[in-house]
Amino acid sequence: MAGTNALLQWTGDVEADRLISEDPTALLIGFCLDQQVPIEWAFMGPLRLRERLGTLDPERIARMDPAQVEAAFRTPPALHRFPRSMAQRVQGLCTVIADEYGGDASRIWRDVQDGRELQRRFAALPGFGAAKARIMVGVVAKHFGARPAGWETIAPDWPTLADVNTVDEREAYQTQKRAHKAAMRAAADTGAPRGRR
Repeated sequence: MAGTNALLQWTGDVEADRLISEDPTALLIGFCLDQQVPIEWAFMGPLRLRERLGTLDPERIARMDPAQVEAAFRTPPALHRFPRSMAQRVQGLCTVIADEYGGDASRIWRDVQDGRELQRRFAALPGFGAAKARIMVGVVAKHFGARPAGWETIAPDWPTLADVNTVDEREAYQTQKRAHKAAMRAAADTGAPRGRR
């Protein structure tokens, strides 16, 4: 399912960017990996995983020996700082896609009643917390045209990857994110109230 906008330029690698733009499972795997690593590293993960496993078919990955999936994560360059736990999360994500959505990840955001249901679906995925679920609502609305009633009230009102298409936008977003984290650390050091992550 191609996005409504141009190619998502999130990795600096055209093949990896095309994969996350066109393959909903790849997109979700990238977001699953998008924690405590740079954006580019997280979203290169789906392409490297496909190269190492020979597939991104969620039904096939769900049935694989967990040791095989973990080995794919550990092979240098490792797909994440925490290869074991992330291999488990990604395999769990693929299991949910296979069992609950018939192997079609785009069904998560198709045919939903409203934005709240969409948020709940994302929040139920392994590796997706409350904040990431809101971000995903913004991503599929702005990049993939999935805009169920009320999505605007759920999508974040702070900068996220939902607002990033180009390299320049990615770099600006990363600069904003670093500044925000620095401000949060400074606030924590002074005992001031902490802002939204």
